Amino acid sequence: MPDTHFALFFFQVKELVLDNCRSYEGKIEGLTDEFEELEFLSTINVGLTSVANLPKLNKLKKLELSDNRISGGLEVLAEKCPNLTHLNLSGNKIKDLGTIEPLKKLENLKSLDLFNCEVTNLNDYRENVFKLLPQLTYLDGYDRDDKEAPDSDAEGYVEGLDDEEEDEDGEVPQCPLKERGERRWAGPERATFSVLSLVKDRDDKEAPDSDAEGYVEGLDDEEEDEDGM
Repeated sequence: MPDTHFALFFFQVKELVLDNCRSYEGKIEGLTDEFEELEFLSTINVGLTSVANLPKLNKLKKLELSDNRISGGLEVLAEKCPNLTHLNLSGNKIKDLGTIEPLKKLENLKSLDLFNCEVTNLNDYRENVFKLLPQLTYLDGYDRDDKEAPDSDAEGYVEGLDDEEEDEDGEVPQCPLKERGERRWAGPERATFSVLSLVKDRDDKEAPDSDAEGYVEGLDDEEEDEDGM
């Protein structure tokens, strides 16, 4: 695939799942501000200790950061992802309310998840978080009155993108890249990577198209063997 095609692909991507990839010094290789249209980013269990090196993603609405080692520095989110509506920080090293106070600046933040963070053990945890972040509607999946967030709110974001992707004939065009993992999404505006599809050698040189495509095809073969097909 020519470089220009890769560039166009980045511009079209709205959802990107990088779960279980490895970060290096707080960075995930290939994740840059070139993803101008990105609205959903998942970086679960990638070893992040900070969000300081996230690229600027003005259109990002939903950010999954669970099961990392983040303990602070959340003030950069207001600058880099100013339009966030959903933020999942479950399973991180957040211990006190002061750590999440900078989220006040995320005026559109509607849902925050802090499951399995030490901060949830504080007295009057829920009451104090809602006071600290009055823009929130849901904390850990429940509103101020302990009513569970409806499925439509939790899943409506993705469903909305599904509707946008359907063409006039009601069909979703297939993405030329294939992916490995539990989530399989079709369409040119979605991408899931176990290892970012820009395959590079140890000198940071991009692999020839045939090598990159062969790698993805190899993963597909592995999946078929596991399913016995």
